[in-house]
Amino acid sequence: MVTGEEMHQIDRYAIEEIGLKEELLMENAGLAFVNCILPLLEKKTDRVAVLIGVGNNGGDGFVISRSLLEKGYQVDVWLIPPLEKVKGTAKYHMEVFAKCGYQILNFENFTYEHFLEKLTSCTYLIDALLGTGIRGSLRSPYKEIIPAVNKLDRTVISVDLPSGLPSSEVCEVEEAIKATYTVTLQCPKLSAFTYPAREYYGELSVVDIGIPRLAINEISNERFLWTEKDVKRTLPVRKPSSHKGSHGKALIIAGSKTMTGAPVLTTKACHRLGAGLVTLAIPDVAHEVVASQIIEATFHLCSSKNGEINDTHLSDKQLKDRYDAIAVGPGIGRNNTGSFLKTLLTDFQKPIIIDADGLYYLKRYISTLRTRGGATILTPHSGEFAFLINESIKTVEENRFSLSKQFAMQHGVYLLLKGPNTIVTTPTGNQFINPTGNSALAKGGSGDVLTGMVLALVMQQQDLQPAISNAAFLHGKAADILTSHGFSPLSVLASDLVEIMPQVLDRF
Repeated sequence: MVTGEEMHQIDRYAIEEIGLKEELLMENAGLAFVNCILPLLEKKTDRVAVLIGVGNNGGDGFVISRSLLEKGYQVDVWLIPPLEKVKGTAKYHMEVFAKCGYQILNFENFTYEHFLEKLTSCTYLIDALLGTGIRGSLRSPYKEIIPAVNKLDRTVISVDLPSGLPSSEVCEVEEAIKATYTVTLQCPKLSAFTYPAREYYGELSVVDIGIPRLAINEISNERFLWTEKDVKRTLPVRKPSSHKGSHGKALIIAGSKTMTGAPVLTTKACHRLGAGLVTLAIPDVAHEVVASQIIEATFHLCSSKNGEINDTHLSDKQLKDRYDAIAVGPGIGRNNTGSFLKTLLTDFQKPIIIDADGLYYLKRYISTLRTRGGATILTPHSGEFAFLINESIKTVEENRFSLSKQFAMQHGVYLLLKGPNTIVTTPTGNQFINPTGNSALAKGGSGDVLTGMVLALVMQQQDLQPAISNAAFLHGKAADILTSHGFSPLSVLASDLVEIMPQVLDRF
């Protein structure tokens, strides 16, 4: 996962330190792009317009155009800037294109109306205008062409990223191509995982253009996309000789008199993801309602005040000997002091997952995080994270990567920042982006399910980051499967995520 500047540095390293030719990398990029989009194209009926700008994105456009023409497709190749402004490797590939006998349509030789008329005769538009090199506001003729392309009812395929978008984290979008598909070259760009920029990418694919892994690791080794391959590689497998104690003894501190659903969802999700033994600590006033919905867990009844947990009354010995990890927060309310959380943070030296109302109380005791002996995993959504760091939700949304990293490193925690493309940040600052999930998860209770999943996997995997990332991936995958099998994003319930989990796990 890179910014545009990091990608430029990776290219330079591959060229200057490793010795790859820039012309070769551009050829690889164009051919990989074409191979990716071929299933979309019908040779006999489709006409393709390639819109080419200056810079490497434009050079890719010439390779793409030549490859499509060589394969027999009907292609109009539009050079938007004046011919003399094409420099370097892009100029090299433009000259190769011309020497192959193919025609370039110079935008400056046509009226704007004629140009648009020609575009409407094409089925597909390939956007090779600006790429990662954009700086500042759009200039003419791009500021006129881009909105005009967006108004055409055509399939638009962008090269690397939609023209007009920045490749960095902060994405105030003035005007950009709204692509139907985007084929990203070698490394996903950061803006593909932040909003509103993500909405311009359409369906995203990533293609390998032959840059050695060494070049990428030398420049950018802190952000990674957590993929299905990673899940299959790291998901725990039960041994035939295992028993219930082998898979963790969990404590969930959750629920209140008015929020009895949250502990049910968290507990059931924890069981579904393989926890061996689960104890649910709830206020005594909620026990009867919650116990009627859960038959697998044991219960620890807590004294209550205002219908919420007042004190857990768990001794140091109980905490040390009975439980391998604790999750605290779902549905506990905000009407008491939450002093029991401080006791947990100081006395329990194993992993603690804090979510929901637990994060509200955590703000009072945040100074204890750095000195904890055990791992701390926080799972806020943007609003909860904004509350923790005294920032606006808008600021969090615009700086999800940088603020997550800063907080996780400062307090020595694992931070799972929920939302579209959930980010898992480790205490050392490494970040893992989750590609699964959809708007069906934007509903009360889905976070409670995720908390139970994180708790279960944390107890079964020695390395905490894969455990947390796997929980986020499977949680999102459940929503994706539901919405692809008859459920509307409007109709999915948090309990549906728990019920479908056996099918999700079966895929892995």
